[in-house]
Amino acid sequence: MGRMTYHTAGESHGKALVILVNGMPAGVPIDEDLINAELHRRQGGYGRGGRQRIETDRIEFLTGIRLGKTIGSPIAMQIVNRDSRLDDLERTPPLHRPRPGHADLAGSIKWLTTDCRETLERASARETAARVAAGALSRRLLRAFDIEVFGFVRAIGQAQTDVAVTADNWRDLMTQRDGSDVYCPDVQVSEQMRQVIRTAKENGDTVGGVVEAHVFGCPPGIGTCMNWYDKLDARLAAAVMGIQAFKGVEIGLGFEAARRPGSQVHDHIDFDPARRDTPALGFVRPTNHAGGLEGGMTTGQPIVVRGAMKPISTLLKPLRSVDLNSKEASEAGYERSDVCAVSAAAVVMESAAAFEVGSALMEKFAGDSLLETRDRYERYLDLARRLPFDEPGG
Repeated sequence: MGRMTYHTAGESHGKALVILVNGMPAGVPIDEDLINAELHRRQGGYGRGGRQRIETDRIEFLTGIRLGKTIGSPIAMQIVNRDSRLDDLERTPPLHRPRPGHADLAGSIKWLTTDCRETLERASARETAARVAAGALSRRLLRAFDIEVFGFVRAIGQAQTDVAVTADNWRDLMTQRDGSDVYCPDVQVSEQMRQVIRTAKENGDTVGGVVEAHVFGCPPGIGTCMNWYDKLDARLAAAVMGIQAFKGVEIGLGFEAARRPGSQVHDHIDFDPARRDTPALGFVRPTNHAGGLEGGMTTGQPIVVRGAMKPISTLLKPLRSVDLNSKEASEAGYERSDVCAVSAAAVVMESAAAFEVGSALMEKFAGDSLLETRDRYERYLDLARRLPFDEPGG
């Protein structure tokens, strides 16, 4: 046992999305309602298109589960596509006019074809349903260690909330988020966001935004500083940047850290004996500008990740393009699309963060069963609380 991984297969209009998760220990309770609820949230949000009224995403387990728990073998899941028409040329005809902002042009050239169809079907954000399922599965593992993940929409267009998220208020904010159809825990700003989306739709345009995820309850030391590609901040950044239409990632202060002097960036370290028995081991910070990560490892503070999603690339008023067969100027092709999918992106990023943290947790406390992994976790915290050791060299 070690790092968890997942792989996905399937196209936007194929028969199903298939997810294969490796590295999950035996004995983790499976919560299908949690997974299906997250899949439902991904399909929601103000500004979504017609596809969401066709699909009703639900998870189906194929392998790796017995009597409601994982058994330590690879877990195979699938999400069936109701809108399955990949081989129907009348409904999914060849597309020779690549859409700016999509993978159409680069993919067609890469695979030496003038038909963008195969590229767009695989590159479609429909694939993110699989990532949400994998992330929800990981959340169930994290909850066995009292680690929780909370994501929401920070901004859509110029409408932005300044709500501060803390370990004390995030559950209340989650309730407010779930009452908002733009997934923003701020009533006034939610209405501003809806207006931004309405205006974009009236103009035949699209709009993007910023989403944010917080991970609470991680002890110090998850991740590593030994290899650049194993650093948890690098893994989180890669996972977030891999979400369709994401163009920027920040951790903690992010780009704002470059504009401040060091005295206003780095978080002072204090020790509170009353909190010695918490996962943070008593180490506290008055600020969390680092976003819970230093040197590629968790600090015991909440992890804070932010992602910037560009506007959807398919516009009702098509952009200029070129016909790949004739090379003549043409309007870009049109495929059914959203005006704004930032709310869905918040669910996807929350899931991506949950999976990467779960994977790093398993890497640190690897065990074949949840019982063994939990025991190693508790032993680690116990050893850390006993520092310094009496014997030379620890």
